[in-house]
Amino acid sequence: MADFDLKIVNGIVANSAETFSADIAVDDGKIVAIGKNLGPANRVIDAAGKYVLPGGIEGHCHIEQESSSGLMTSDDYYSGSVSAAFGGNTCIIPFAAQHRGQSLRDVLDTYHGRAAPKSVVDYSFHLIISDPTDEVLHEELPKAIEEGITSFKVYMTYDRLIVDDSQMLDILAVAKKRGALTMIHAENNAMIKWMSDKLVGSGHGAPKFHALSHPRTAESEAINRAVELAGFLDAPILIVHVSTEPGARIIAKARYDGRKVFGETCPQYMFLNAEQMDLPGMHGAKLCCSPPLRDRASQEEIWRCLQNGTFQVYSSDHAPYRYDETGKLHAGKEPDFPRIANGLPGIEMRLPLLFSEGFMKGRITLNHFVALAATNVSKIYGLDDRKGSITEGKDADIAIWDPEMSRTVRAKDMHDNMEYTPYEGMQVTGWPTTVIQRGAIIIENDELHAERGAGEFVPRNKIDCTGMPGRLAPELDPAKNFGVDLGI
Repeated sequence: MADFDLKIVNGIVANSAETFSADIAVDDGKIVAIGKNLGPANRVIDAAGKYVLPGGIEGHCHIEQESSSGLMTSDDYYSGSVSAAFGGNTCIIPFAAQHRGQSLRDVLDTYHGRAAPKSVVDYSFHLIISDPTDEVLHEELPKAIEEGITSFKVYMTYDRLIVDDSQMLDILAVAKKRGALTMIHAENNAMIKWMSDKLVGSGHGAPKFHALSHPRTAESEAINRAVELAGFLDAPILIVHVSTEPGARIIAKARYDGRKVFGETCPQYMFLNAEQMDLPGMHGAKLCCSPPLRDRASQEEIWRCLQNGTFQVYSSDHAPYRYDETGKLHAGKEPDFPRIANGLPGIEMRLPLLFSEGFMKGRITLNHFVALAATNVSKIYGLDDRKGSITEGKDADIAIWDPEMSRTVRAKDMHDNMEYTPYEGMQVTGWPTTVIQRGAIIIENDELHAERGAGEFVPRNKIDCTGMPGRLAPELDPAKNFGVDLGI
């Protein structure tokens, strides 16, 4: 028998449902055997005392993306993907953002052109839909879905991105019919603008007041509305970056009712809080994100919702803007908080934080960590045929974690194009020391071993909502509405 390309021996292997001791053989970029005494290999990695886990899949990040005001994130597809890789990820799904007046074809061509020559890890895209014209809905979106872009995002806030309820119904109807998933940024736009105007108008424009300008009720009201709109059509949705327990409860109730609803939260709502924004000068701008940081009690509530399965997805929402005129302070040296660029860096720290504070401290099992790191994302976003688990026949996307390695988080050690990290000074235990993508070692001994453009675009399958029965509204069901078929 010919030698394998690579063999990983003596490690503890974990998937989302099992943990076992085994060796792994890799050939031609695929996992070809799992067991013992597998035969010779050209390269052998001894993983004794370490965990051999599926490579992470980052399902929510903003890389080389213009905001609605034209501000570019600080990371391009090289620095963003390198940072992801050092954090134990082997695949990313950033956003390809449509702004008003743009065709989806032009948007996707632009983002393919940005990612293909630079990304060191595999990638796909979610589309952001802000201009759902008839052509977009009936021609461009169906084509994008057939090309493997099977998820897209809509906003219920931000004046230049917001879609109204009627537009959302149109988008949800296309998603349902074509087998795609709609991701929703759920916040009540009017409530946020009302609060912002009141705060700024009364002289409370410092960065810390951003945390007050997005009330918890703004999130829960919008989540409830999104769930009801999607439930009316029986369309699958994913509520992104949930920051409050009331919002999470709406998701949990919808899932209990059998609706096709998924939930996501992010590290900033588990490891940071609004008190940290009370900094001198403009430094609180570094922690401005939307939804905003909440209080310490909310942190524990979000942890509980992660532990009990209310959230199936855990993502960084990496949206890096430097603390200067190119990013946070693009509107001047002392702008009121509504003019501060929103977003935090975190793609590299997503998994080390959860491994350290979740698994190592006994808050979640190793299998739950794997589910949140990779498996759930692969299933929900249509990558399960290739990625998300240590399984024969799947891509050899593997991260080897050393549970004994402790590090202090420092901005100078990060690999993104940022000069700060919101997690500065935190102590973490456990780190991905070796990262393998499609059988090629891309991170080893704190060094990058991947060339620009080594990542490949991965077309994704349509969403599978088996086991989530849902129910089309009676007014839309021909069996209950006098036989009217609206094609939903």
